[in-house]
Amino acid sequence: MSRRRSAPGADDGPTPTTGRTPTANGQPPPPTDANTATGTNTATGTNTAPATAPATDTSTDAATDTRTGNDTAPDTGALAFVESPVQLLNVLEWLHNHPDPAGCRPLTLVVLPPHDAMTRGQLRRMVELARDEGVAVRWQEARGGLLKVLGTVLSLARALRRARTLVIGDPFSRYVQLLLALAPAGRASRSRQHLTVVDDGTATMEFVAQLAKGERLVRWHRRGAGGARGLLFAPVSRRARRRLTPPADGARPVEVFSSMPVEPPRNVTVTANEFAWTRARFGPPRLTRGADLVGTSLVETGVVDMDRYLEAVAALAREHGATRYFAHRRESGDKLARVTAATGLEVVRPDLPLELVARRGPVGHTVLSFPSTVVHTLPLALAGTAVTVAVCDVDPDWLTRTASPRAQGFLAGVTGTARGVRRLPASGPPDVRPEQPAPPAGPDAGSAPDARPSPPAAPGPGAASA
Repeated sequence: MSRRRSAPGADDGPTPTTGRTPTANGQPPPPTDANTATGTNTATGTNTAPATAPATDTSTDAATDTRTGNDTAPDTGALAFVESPVQLLNVLEWLHNHPDPAGCRPLTLVVLPPHDAMTRGQLRRMVELARDEGVAVRWQEARGGLLKVLGTVLSLARALRRARTLVIGDPFSRYVQLLLALAPAGRASRSRQHLTVVDDGTATMEFVAQLAKGERLVRWHRRGAGGARGLLFAPVSRRARRRLTPPADGARPVEVFSSMPVEPPRNVTVTANEFAWTRARFGPPRLTRGADLVGTSLVETGVVDMDRYLEAVAALAREHGATRYFAHRRESGDKLARVTAATGLEVVRPDLPLELVARRGPVGHTVLSFPSTVVHTLPLALAGTAVTVAVCDVDPDWLTRTASPRAQGFLAGVTGTARGVRRLPASGPPDVRPEQPAPPAGPDAGSAPDARPSPPAAPGPGAASA
């Protein structure tokens, strides 16, 4: 792997390009303290994040030669597309890791939010952090029918033409593939427009493997070709894959910025994401005596059976003295209520990615997880602390009958390649294999306030990444 050391909504209408969104009484909200604990009160379903979504469109129109129709404005900076809080976090890490302004600054971040409330809330909080870093943000409501999709593509066409660097967070996203496939070929696109893919969790491992083999882009937990919709979308997906594949002459460089253990495909640069920005910005955390357990979306994606999952969570909580359960943003209120009933765990719904929540603290001396992104990212974000990250393997008997044939092998690879973690079997006492060396520690700064978790009651809107 090529490693580059770090140098140093609900209401989503348009907002002014400067300043913060006013509150309901017309007064500006207080400035955000990055070390203030935030989350969702699961007893009331109330998200404590700001009530309004950033919708600032900071893009500027490029000049056009009316005689030729050619874009005459100079190529500018970077344009990033994100659909999840983790993607946005990794864009900030990428920016921190590339201090040279050429091709990276100014950075315009286009947020394409999904419909679910929990993800939107986390995205709003991440947008605040992005603005604190001097990033221009454009909140783009892009979902809701073909006309809205086409309108979004047209509105972004000029920015796509002008960007020296395109940054995407999810190459499997049909929306991102559509943007890549339909983006007009401006002067930068015809020359050396740089394309960077930042992590979207463990999906990066599958993306790199498929890119290296020249395979079509399919999420690891999906079965088949995706039905009729998949067949209709196939030409778009093929065109997007070609744009993600660098030519042999290096005319269009492709970079993968990742904390995952991936081997670079031919002509692709892999840059290590060591979470240097997170460590410099937050923490170190205060540690609690108990253990924390990280939730997963393996049930929601149809990979793991619900009852077997609840049994595994209860067993882990008993064996390791876990007291809190950090919910994945996709977990439903019904499921979380069952987790509490079966285990007695206190459910916490973070409104920031878990890497930031854990780094700010408080966090348990041990963090338990099933195979997921955090078994790779938390050892990096918590480097230099006394926190142990432990990963529990998934027993093949836990899988549903409809799980992808690739599921077991993929999940085993996620745990088997994790560095600086303690391996736990699917059942019984932990094994005695020595821990692998942890990643190098980074600079620590800041303080760690308490979080304010609440147990769930009735299901609420929304619901950390698998």
